[in-house]
Amino acid sequence: MRVEIWSDIACPWCYVGKARFEKALAAFPHRAEVEVVHRSFELDPGRAKGDVQPVITMLTRKYGMSEAQAQAGEDNLGAQAAAEGLDYRTRDRDHGNTFDMHRLLHFAKEHGRQDALIQVLYWANFAEERSVFAEGDERLVELAAEAGLDAGAARAVLADPDAYADEVRADEREAVQLGATGVPFFVLDRKYGVSGAQPAEVFTQALSQAWGERSPLLPVGQGDGDACGPDGCAVPRQD
Repeated sequence: MRVEIWSDIACPWCYVGKARFEKALAAFPHRAEVEVVHRSFELDPGRAKGDVQPVITMLTRKYGMSEAQAQAGEDNLGAQAAAEGLDYRTRDRDHGNTFDMHRLLHFAKEHGRQDALIQVLYWANFAEERSVFAEGDERLVELAAEAGLDAGAARAVLADPDAYADEVRADEREAVQLGATGVPFFVLDRKYGVSGAQPAEVFTQALSQAWGERSPLLPVGQGDGDACGPDGCAVPRQD
């Protein structure tokens, strides 16, 4: 069974939702048979690469709330994250464009390090004091290496603006086609969708339901045709 997760590194509920989903997945009896794939979704795709600003400033301008309201929201997110065992800095974080991070995540997928990289990026953005936006490409190269990727190869990806750009855009178009209006958005076997950072119990229910309703293959034709199996191939006898 495949679970696809559309998310953005700048999304705090994606950070929390990933932890809740993984709690459910860890207890799922068929965990070893579940493939998890991370898909790209930008919350702020129109933001220029060098446009970095404090999270509180972004929230007040984008949503028209007061600084006190924005800070209260961050404090609530900090409490939600703490309940899942996650560190979350509720003060002095910044916000910026995440397109290059998504390109790196597609690169990481090819090398089997996608989940490791997204976890490193989440931690760096929400828990560490250093910015993932203000320090430029070398900060992302450092984080890619921390996730087990080759630093030189990651640097080459970032230096080429076209590398994995089509893959990111394809993910974003697909999210729209599937009806995603926000993230995190979880799709189970292309049959069930779970929107938002739901409690672990909801993910447990969704995993069980999707697993139980997998469609078996429908046979076409009469009987069993000649085939090869573990014991070899059946050879027709010549009389």
